[in-house]
Amino acid sequence: MHEQRIQQHFVDSADLKYQWAEALARPVLEASQALLTCVTGGGRIMLCGNGASGALAQYMAALLVGGLERQRPELPALALGTDLAAFTAAARRGEFADAFAAQVRALGQPGDALMVLSSNGRAANLVRAAEAAQEREMVVIGLTGDGGGDLGRLLRDTDVHICVPHERPVRVHECHQLLLHILCDNLDQQLLGDEEMTP
Repeated sequence: MHEQRIQQHFVDSADLKYQWAEALARPVLEASQALLTCVTGGGRIMLCGNGASGALAQYMAALLVGGLERQRPELPALALGTDLAAFTAAARRGEFADAFAAQVRALGQPGDALMVLSSNGRAANLVRAAEAAQEREMVVIGLTGDGGGDLGRLLRDTDVHICVPHERPVRVHECHQLLLHILCDNLDQQLLGDEEMTP
């Protein structure tokens, strides 16, 4: 029974990715184009998320700076919330829901991009960060699941929404990690030219 359950995790994860590859390809391409426009125009990419999504935001920042599989110049990326002094300053004032937004207001400039990762799009601190980015004339890229929540409804035509059509956070996080790899690979391909995919 336990072995069957383990195998089912592999099948469920693979099925979700296979089923939605075609539908998600267009918004992923749009997100990749937005990131390319940002970095080639001298902008910075900021990322934020809570819990596992926060860990994925840090992972993506590391990939943008350090690269995925190819050698290239570092890209300017910053995971918000990792500077505990700045992050907790807002929390000490009783404004935890505004902590990411405060960093966006302090650092964000027109032409920058904010990538927000959330399994359901309902966290107030992430919605406020996106609002702050829009006020700063930054493009917002939302990676969500479970319908996208308040974050998905907030995004404008000039923003990008990639919504994984699943309600289980673990499945959404698995897809988000794959999407981050694809975005980095696409960026590298556009910056460095074509290279054959290795198995």
